[in-house]
Amino acid sequence: MHDLSVASRHGGAARIEGKRLEAFRAAMRGETLVPGDPGYDQARAVWNAMIDRHPALVARCSGVADVRLCVELAREHELLVSVRGAGHNIAGKAVCDDGLVIDLSRMRHVRVDPDGRKASVAPGATLGDLDHETQAFGLATPLGINSTTGVAGLTLGGGFGWLTRRFGLAADNLVAADVVTADGRLLHTSERHEPDLLWGLRGGGGNLGIVTSFEFRLHPVGPEVLAGLVVHPFSAARDVMRHWRDFMAQAPEDLTCWVVARKAPPLPFLPEAWHGREVLILAMVYAGDMEEGTAAARPLREHGKPLADVVGPHPYVAFQQALDPLLQPGARNYWKSHNFASLPDAAIDTFLGHVERLPSPQCELFMGNLGGAAGRVPVSATAYPHRDANFVLNVHARWEARQDDGACTAWARGVFDTMARYATGGVYVNFMSADEDRVRAAYGVNSDRLASLKNRYDPTNLFRVNQNVTPSARA
Repeated sequence: MHDLSVASRHGGAARIEGKRLEAFRAAMRGETLVPGDPGYDQARAVWNAMIDRHPALVARCSGVADVRLCVELAREHELLVSVRGAGHNIAGKAVCDDGLVIDLSRMRHVRVDPDGRKASVAPGATLGDLDHETQAFGLATPLGINSTTGVAGLTLGGGFGWLTRRFGLAADNLVAADVVTADGRLLHTSERHEPDLLWGLRGGGGNLGIVTSFEFRLHPVGPEVLAGLVVHPFSAARDVMRHWRDFMAQAPEDLTCWVVARKAPPLPFLPEAWHGREVLILAMVYAGDMEEGTAAARPLREHGKPLADVVGPHPYVAFQQALDPLLQPGARNYWKSHNFASLPDAAIDTFLGHVERLPSPQCELFMGNLGGAAGRVPVSATAYPHRDANFVLNVHARWEARQDDGACTAWARGVFDTMARYATGGVYVNFMSADEDRVRAAYGVNSDRLASLKNRYDPTNLFRVNQNVTPSARA
């Protein structure tokens, strides 16, 4: 076998001798791929088609032993390393050019303890994998809004979704984890064992090691919930959005409602004449009793004259998949994001002004409403610091053709710039695109403690292809 040139994490290239590479591939239970191998291009592809990176070596791990072999090889040769879960990260941090990709996407096992209300989840599992297993027992943990998102990346960045107002972040419900650290050790972390490491995993990104198992607290949810969409004509958007803001300030925490502004996709329940026209969509879920949810959501549903209202009893797993058709892999995506403590009228007007200039039919603005249980957790309790974020904006530019890159990214940056005056200055780390340098804003007041943990668990910055906290320095 020939020698293999792989990027060094210090710059330049490292060389893995053919015999060493052959021994590594023989020891791996999972598959290893280099350029030209069948499956290589599939293995380097991620959700965001703007990311087109070519690693020198992809190691598709089958378990913890494989992960440790990869870390040993990376340490021995000081390789540039990225770690892939489900590959859904907008910035494409799952893959690196010319380096080693430690690919966990085939590690998708989920084990549920229904009596103890806990779930053990492998790092390649998606939200759909976890929901499928937990909902068999009428249980769930707070995750995101798209079933193909990876549990690992979502949780390590904090993780919010339909259940966050009631049960907190995904990271708040992480009670234990197994982690392969930069020195190749496998550590179990919980509130009793290595609690500082658990603190850092709760929102600190992939900076401290490779999580090979997540253990979550589960809550009674579903299997049927009150959920669905209410669609308004864009001419009513200002009135509807202000009513939504005011109502959600005193709404029960079981009720979550997010706003999406975009051109209407060809939804079967919308009159065809509205397809492709600007609309304002209220997407809501009630996580408790169906009758109580119907009463709680009534003021949102009865306000104004909506074009469609399809809120009703739905399987929780089905609603978790409802947005999947709009978020399929293969399109080009660029995001910008802000956190907000409040939304004054001027912020709403600015937000809506950009909907009239959408550069592609797939571009959208969404405003997630948080608060509730997530806002009551002390800032110092987890690495995720943004407990004052009652609203989170995602400027989601999405398009198909490379020639539209300039127009779509410029639109997203324009929205971001004009909304900045109303924002807290913080940002949700999972919404940061590849060209952003806002690490300090992402980790906020917890940045220095994360840097201290980096010194302890990854002093050579082996795990650097992420929103990186550097060791022996401020983030």
